[in-house]
Amino acid sequence: MTTTTPLAVPVPRFRIPGNKGIWAGISCEFVEFSVLFAVYFIARAHFPEAFHDGAQRLSVTAGTVITLLMITSSYFIACSVNAIRQDQHRAAIIWLVRGLAVALGYPLTKALEISWNLANGINGESGIFFTVYYYLTFTHLVHATWGILGILWVLARLSFRGYSSDDHAGLEALACYWHATDIIWLVIFPMFYVLA
Repeated sequence: MTTTTPLAVPVPRFRIPGNKGIWAGISCEFVEFSVLFAVYFIARAHFPEAFHDGAQRLSVTAGTVITLLMITSSYFIACSVNAIRQDQHRAAIIWLVRGLAVALGYPLTKALEISWNLANGINGESGIFFTVYYYLTFTHLVHATWGILGILWVLARLSFRGYSSDDHAGLEALACYWHATDIIWLVIFPMFYVLA
């Protein structure tokens, strides 16, 4: 009786996308926003009426547009990563340009929202709800701006063939950071525009 040895099946190696540095940065970002979310919930517990009334004065349309922009840009950046993994260099650039174009809609929409807020007498001194709202959303906008600058840097490198299917950790790192920033917005949006 002969025994046959089963064929060796290669086990896919688990790999964390991006690099250690970006994950350290994302961890710091999550810690920072965890503290800010704690401030939100403490303030909301002490001033529930101010939070309920304040949310009624915000533009849900602006919040919804920002949410759609963040989700869409994240999708386009993910498509860019997928394209470079398949050595589709031109497609990776096209998807990343689309991601950048949509991402730029966020600060533009935020600027229009702030102009609308100020025209309607809503500023950081309009009460505790708006103080927390401006602080949290401005902090998120700063992180998103860093992400947009990262997109520009990665796009420049990608344009000069700085990434390939074998080496694209920088593009993955950008995608991870942008997705993390997106996730944080998906928490901020209902906290201010929907559930308050």
